[in-house]
Amino acid sequence: MEEKYLNEAIIGNKNMIATLTSKGELQRLYFPNKDNRQYINFFHTGVKINESDLIYLHDDINNVYKQYYEADTNIINTEITNTYFNLTTVQTDYVLLKENVLVKRYVFLNESKIDLNVSFYIHSELLSDQNNLVGCKIIDGGMMQYAHDFTVSTFAKGHEINKHQINGSYNTIKRGEINDKDYIGMTKDSSICYDIGTIKPQEKKVLEICITVGENKNISEIEDEIDRIKRIDLNKEYTNTKSYWRKYVKAHNGLDLKEPKNSYDEKIYEIYKRSILLFPLLTNQETGGIIASPEIDENFTKCGRYAYCWPRDAVFITRALDILKMEKDADKFYRNFCKKTQSKNGMWEQRFFTDGKLAPCWGYQVDETASVIYGVYEHYKYTKSEKFLKDCLHMCEKATDFLEKYVKDWLGLEGIEEREKDVVKEEIEEETRERLGMKHKYHVSYDLWEMHEGIHLYSLASIYAAFENMINIYKALGKNVSEFENNRLKEEKINKTKKRLEKLQLGIKEYINNNLYDKDSNSYLRNTEDKKMDISMIGAVTPFNVFKPKEKKIVNAVEKINLTLRTYTGGYQRFEQDHYMNGNPWPIANLWMTLYYLETGEKRKAKETFDFVVKTAGRHSLLGEQIDNNTLKPCWVLGLGWSHAMFIIVLEKLYGKS
Repeated sequence: MEEKYLNEAIIGNKNMIATLTSKGELQRLYFPNKDNRQYINFFHTGVKINESDLIYLHDDINNVYKQYYEADTNIINTEITNTYFNLTTVQTDYVLLKENVLVKRYVFLNESKIDLNVSFYIHSELLSDQNNLVGCKIIDGGMMQYAHDFTVSTFAKGHEINKHQINGSYNTIKRGEINDKDYIGMTKDSSICYDIGTIKPQEKKVLEICITVGENKNISEIEDEIDRIKRIDLNKEYTNTKSYWRKYVKAHNGLDLKEPKNSYDEKIYEIYKRSILLFPLLTNQETGGIIASPEIDENFTKCGRYAYCWPRDAVFITRALDILKMEKDADKFYRNFCKKTQSKNGMWEQRFFTDGKLAPCWGYQVDETASVIYGVYEHYKYTKSEKFLKDCLHMCEKATDFLEKYVKDWLGLEGIEEREKDVVKEEIEEETRERLGMKHKYHVSYDLWEMHEGIHLYSLASIYAAFENMINIYKALGKNVSEFENNRLKEEKINKTKKRLEKLQLGIKEYINNNLYDKDSNSYLRNTEDKKMDISMIGAVTPFNVFKPKEKKIVNAVEKINLTLRTYTGGYQRFEQDHYMNGNPWPIANLWMTLYYLETGEKRKAKETFDFVVKTAGRHSLLGEQIDNNTLKPCWVLGLGWSHAMFIIVLEKLYGKS
């Protein structure tokens, strides 16, 4: 697949997500889930004007571009003006609400003083491999590209193709000389052409292209489906789509932000609204799973990919969903997705596909498990639904049991009450560990950045908070529901568990102060292996509340963070000597510092750290994972759910309830 690392624009519906470049090139098309599968290697469009060669809409030296979303929608417009011929093409991309159809509408305007004879070309290549070879069949009004288990059909409404090429398009497409007698063939790339005709000066002509994705089934059924879609009133669908997204933004203005009165507030407002529009595009509406971001690196050339659901990221996002009155989506993540993905021993692995299947992983991260327990109670604080807590109780108890065993194994803390033991089984496990030279029963954890194995401050803080919220869950159920009434044994067990968890919390805090504190610098350490400063240390204050923000040791750590991680632009790196993608500042690092300063009441410093995020948002108010210090523009993973979630959490502190 061609390497296309930055998704400048993102559109979709509940089953489909598509991304485009700033020049309007379609990069990705995922269906039926937001993470699986992607079909397009490239989808190039262009025009042949009079006797010219093909002028690619996404790439020509004479093209000038302007791109913008329809206000408060997931409809993107790209204006492409060819200054040589003075032909302006307005390309509008959107996905229908109730149909899995990507619509690409092209309006051609002749702004020259001469007639322009225009032909429109599409050259499309799908991803193909030896186990799922792609072929192509010409159909009425377009082409159907297909493999064993899927079809991607591209066709026009009200236009017939006037020429096509099944094989060999690479050799002829640039000259616009496609010509093929075959209507069907074995190739992953094919091209078609539509005759737009003569466009007189100041005249407009319109071409509407539909792209559908579905399973490969009886050919007549596919043709019937295409005919049905051709009969859809796309003008009405466009209006409905625009109306739906605008109503969606209004319905989910959870912070009740008002229209801005200056340019600075306007930028905040636009990021806020784009966050509202982004979250449903990241979410699997059936399971509640939430991808971290639309994919940016299918070939693993620079990273381990992003279009998966990390429980940790999703917990931050569900907090934002609650703030934005999307409680049902947050609820579904915990009740459905988390239950579906929990291992038998109570833990959650690193990441999953949004349908609940295990995704590629490379190690264990204990904060993934702790974050879910923490998030369950945080969600309850918004909904006040005891039924939700009851539904999630067993899941959280299993996870808590795992975490108890984990901290006992790695920290040497006592907490697990004596249970009936399978002596033979334990002896066999002990002998096996000794034979393999294993000191611990459970695998060492990676940090939240997935780069260092060991014992980490952030991970321990997340476990501390998980235990705290497990205690809170018991208190909420015991106080508000007759969950434990007339069940003395159950109540006694709960009380013992609460005391045990409180004891473990004290042990974790003592371990941190004894093993993750450097007396020379009077500062906390991120792990037991090195003395690098790390922005995630703030997690021990917010959100996990292990320490108070003005404790001297925390204040010292923050001072050292400012000395080591703050760059000359005001952006913060994740940690010292971070080399991932050149060690750029991360918006979430700045937002973490903003949350800290809001906790301490230092409003000026909070504004400084927040301003960096506002001024470095993408052209469409999407937040990235990283910012280029030289250009102050997003340079990696645009539309990162975690960044948008932290932004919403900060806004709640600034404008909403405390």
